[in-house]
Amino acid sequence: MFEKVLIANRGAIACRILRTLRELKVKGAAVYSEADAASLHILQADEAHSLGEGAAAGTYLVVEKILAIAKASGATAIHPGYGFLSENAAFAEACEAAHIAFIGPTPEQLRVFGLKHTARALARKQGVPMLEGTELLDSLDDALLAGEQVGYPVMLKSTAGGGGIGMRVCRSAAELSESFEAVKRLGQNNFSDAGVFIEKYIQRARHLEVQVFGDGRGEVLALGVRDCSVQRRNQKVLEETPAPNLPEGMADELCAAAIKLAKAVNYRSAGTVEFVFDSADQRFYFLEVNTRSPGGTWRHRTGVGRRSGALDDRTGGR
Repeated sequence: MFEKVLIANRGAIACRILRTLRELKVKGAAVYSEADAASLHILQADEAHSLGEGAAAGTYLVVEKILAIAKASGATAIHPGYGFLSENAAFAEACEAAHIAFIGPTPEQLRVFGLKHTARALARKQGVPMLEGTELLDSLDDALLAGEQVGYPVMLKSTAGGGGIGMRVCRSAAELSESFEAVKRLGQNNFSDAGVFIEKYIQRARHLEVQVFGDGRGEVLALGVRDCSVQRRNQKVLEETPAPNLPEGMADELCAAAIKLAKAVNYRSAGTVEFVFDSADQRFYFLEVNTRSPGGTWRHRTGVGRRSGALDDRTGGR
């Protein structure tokens, strides 16, 4: 057990982590930008360290500052919460290099699941049900050919990032032509990755998620199925578990598929395996994996929500 954990986040998620650390009798060290100096997580922490003035890009997202504070404070582990550096493989590697435990998945797992096309490749290899789709597309001509092969409507997706950015439903070759460069630009500008691919669009769909926990040694548990289809402005409004009105035995099949995927990489920590359920043919298909918990980012029919309320994965818990 760690004696002191640095929380590389703020707001509600930092408070939740601190509450758990208190129950475990582990000291919690907080960090904050000067703009957040009066935040509740600062008052609740055993100790707090300033990241200086500035926006997140100059404070919570600066790996060197976070690691320097961890070393100076004597913290032997860092909990990234969600958002900020939580899915940053380079940060996880930097923690390992500094002999500080990263409380989350391994860098390799963050990379495999960090891009949707690599997650799809792993799911395909493991025989997990998948929507018809493509690898990364090199050109508009390739996209148009793929659109004809997959069959319209299709979803054109950025392989990186989330938040609903880089996702367009295309119902014809004309719409695909119009969207192709726009989606590539969105991916490049927001996530520094212009990679795009095509996936079959399901018109009568539900968003289902399976929460998994892995010990990093091949053992994985699934904690049931959530239905996260109720959304507003691409943000989840309601997550219901167990997911209602599923065909007999499907919840078990979803959990089995999620466990199989996580075991394939000896998954460590919490994660969310996401599926789309086609209400017309009563089948489910893999979408992606989010290397965090709870909730995730849905990238299909009803939008790309994260979790309800005022918590935003892109900016941490505020």
